[in-house]
Amino acid sequence: MRHMRARLVGARLLQAIPVVIGVVVITFVLTRALPGDPAVYFAGDAADEASIQQVREQLGLDAPLPQQFIRYVGDLLRGDWGNSLSTGQPVLSDLARRLPASLELTLIALLLSCAIAIPLGVMAATRPGSWRDHLCRVLVTAGVSLPTFFTGILLIYVFYYLLDIAPSPLGRLDFLYIEPAPVTGFYLIDSALAGDWDTFGGAARQLVLPAITMAIFTLAPIARMTRAAMLQALSSDFIRTARAAGLPRGRIVYGYALRNALLPVVTTLGMVFSFALGANVLVEKVFAWPGIGSYAVDALVASDYAAVQGFVLAMALLFVTLNLIIDLLYAVIDPRIGFDAT
Repeated sequence: MRHMRARLVGARLLQAIPVVIGVVVITFVLTRALPGDPAVYFAGDAADEASIQQVREQLGLDAPLPQQFIRYVGDLLRGDWGNSLSTGQPVLSDLARRLPASLELTLIALLLSCAIAIPLGVMAATRPGSWRDHLCRVLVTAGVSLPTFFTGILLIYVFYYLLDIAPSPLGRLDFLYIEPAPVTGFYLIDSALAGDWDTFGGAARQLVLPAITMAIFTLAPIARMTRAAMLQALSSDFIRTARAAGLPRGRIVYGYALRNALLPVVTTLGMVFSFALGANVLVEKVFAWPGIGSYAVDALVASDYAAVQGFVLAMALLFVTLNLIIDLLYAVIDPRIGFDAT
């Protein structure tokens, strides 16, 4: 079994290589098609043509596109993702500093979303047409319909401005706390490892509103898929056989039906995670969250090629890793799946 899992991992990694190559090529071409000239941006409005050309030569933008692409790929192979023109720092350093903030927010939001959406979908599927089913549909519709920036602003207005029970929406930590020593980049984990529970509490409080904002948005597809998968599982022959055998209702619902419904739910969860990680820029902007989404938007505004390319490449690698994890979870949930395909 261990050998077969290793073959599965190797096969999925080989399949990911063309995807990563395609992302590198497409990202390079599309960033060069962005409107504006970074040389003009960084030379300043008062710069003359000679100064702009000098900046363009310093940035290597005067070379033909094939030559720029060869240089870019060579830098990638050496582990050099370039320097951000906006921050003046290496892109890898910027991403390493900002990516944990986005991952921490997204993971907490998904945990909260799953804690609500999966039981809600199971409850709706076991009582179709009841008030529980209608409640699930209302929450799903609200989650899809409400824009994340509106939900975030509304939560800030109610819990920070009116009730004064939430901390100020100004990033990952209030100014009263000191950032924990970086180990994982996740403030909750780093502060817990350091035994600094005051900072842990401060970081947790800062996470509440943005995590709820994202959870409201992401619970809709998870609850919908859970309900649909559970309805299909509960109507299967093996469930009818289990009921005829007199097995307890809890064992039938959670031991058999839910486990068989988990495969499409896991697929949906992976898609939601990928989408949420790339689309949480509005939440990051509303809550001044120093994540990778706001970094990418600032890079786009400045036509910062290296930063944009680094962001897209990092997201592609994350998606490849996530798909590999989902494939392995399939094998854990149902050992009959995945290994024969290798």
